[in-house]
Order: sequence, then C-alpha cells, then structure tokens
Amino acid sequence: MNADCAKCGRLPESEFVELAVEVFAMLADATRVRIIMALRDGGELSVNHLADIVDKSPAAVSQHLAKMRLARIVATRQDGTRIFYRLANEHAQQLVADAIFQAEHSLGGTPHHHRQADDSRTALNEP
Repeated sequence: MNADCAKCGRLPESEFVELAVEVFAMLADATRVRIIMALRDGGELSVNHLADIVDKSPAAVSQHLAKMRLARIVATRQDGTRIFYRLANEHAQQLVADAIFQAEHSLGGTPHHHRQADDSRTALNEP
C-alpha cells in the first residue's frame, strides 16, 4: 500500500532524510537564499550580475555557487568565457518560498501570503 511512498522518500525511515538535512544545511545561509531568489526572478545570471543583486563580492558569490552546484541546486551554461547560472529545478525555489512563508507566520497576525489569498477569494465572490 505504501510501496510508492517508500520510493519517493516520504516515510520517516526514508534513506533520503539525511540528504534532506544536507539540503536544509546548504540553504541555511542568507546569501544562498538570496541567490536562489535572484535566479528565480532573473532566470539565468552571471556571477557578476548575481553579486550586484545580493550585494556581495563576485568572489564570495562564486564560492557559494560552487557549493550550490555540487549540491545540484544550480546548473551552469558557458558562453565564451562567461558562465551563467540557473536553478537546476523548481524544488529549491519552492523550499525558499515555503521558508519565507513560514517566517512570515513567526511575526504574528495574518501573514502577507494569506492576505493575498483572502483578497483573491473576496474578489472571486464579488458580484
């Protein structure tokens, strides 16, 4: 009955739990989270462009990107001497979005992402 769940790693005894912890550890850095957000919004970007967006030196951003590449969070494309980075898949941006939403909950009150949902429901119910 749960055979398909075991394969996808959703059970507590999954072999992927430790790997998931490593992913969380990789994302436990504000610069890396900002890089993911920049790549989500900008698509494919160079190190220098990312450095401008996250307000860090190109050398620092390059080191973060190297770690993220090893973790298969980002992928690259080379164009001449320039390397462009993009998110390898949609999962890292979803983890970051969910973490931001959870952070909004820590402030108390109705989080911004719930207000948007309430506004759209209200708009749909208006005559």
